Amino acid sequence: MGETATRPGLDRGHPAGRRGGTNAASQTVDRALSILPLLAEGPADPGQVADRLGVHKSTALRLLRTLHEHGLVYRQSDQRYRLGARLFALAQEAMENLDVREIAHPHLVRLNESCGHTVHLAVYEENEVLHIDQVESRYPVRMYSRIGKPVAITVAAVAKLLLADLPEPERRAVAEKLDYPAYTARSTPDASAFLRELQKMREQGWATDLGGHEESINCVAAPIRGADGRVVSAPNVVVTADELLTFLPLVRRTADAISGEYSGRTPVKGTA
Repeated sequence: MGETATRPGLDRGHPAGRRGGTNAASQTVDRALSILPLLAEGPADPGQVADRLGVHKSTALRLLRTLHEHGLVYRQSDQRYRLGARLFALAQEAMENLDVREIAHPHLVRLNESCGHTVHLAVYEENEVLHIDQVESRYPVRMYSRIGKPVAITVAAVAKLLLADLPEPERRAVAEKLDYPAYTARSTPDASAFLRELQKMREQGWATDLGGHEESINCVAAPIRGADGRVVSAPNVVVTADELLTFLPLVRRTADAISGEYSGRTPVKGTA
């Protein structure tokens, strides 16, 4: 009842009324959106929703009915409400349409500008790790690679990082199916050694390739995580051995910034 005075009657013909209407509308949207995380905790009836929002039960019921009309909440037979199927469908559609490359690219460019070295972005798809973006080094020492080209999965930093995030049974199954070419004396020799490396990468949260593919090439990689916490891709920087760990904080900050933007946890902003 207390809200009606700020609604239609004051919205017509008076500037102050229009401002009041806007504020009331914003408050209504804010309250409606506040219901969604509340129902994520479990079904609730209008009285419980009203108590949590600090509003009258009739206000809570009106908001719930509006959300129900849009399929964002569902009314059960016991008159409690839970999150609706439409909400999950929208979330799934949004995730499917997210392009991690588009989100990551400006961050990769800034990382390249900061360190000067080649920066890659890689993903794990259908038993291969692929470079999906690349910003070239301004130095003469660089790694031969191209977008869409599979990486050397048993030695590449990005490959080890992405595979390390797999569930243990899947990780072991993949490791046991791989061949282990001796690219250099520092290449991973077999499945047992590879699994030990993956466990180490999983625990420390970053990965390296110390001349495992090419003697003069070293890489450091950090994970980009989606809203569910899983690693979806990884950027890595090709550096000299002396520079390797000095660039790790910069690479990790870049990956964290991309993760935040990709998962929607943080607003869009520049990296460190």
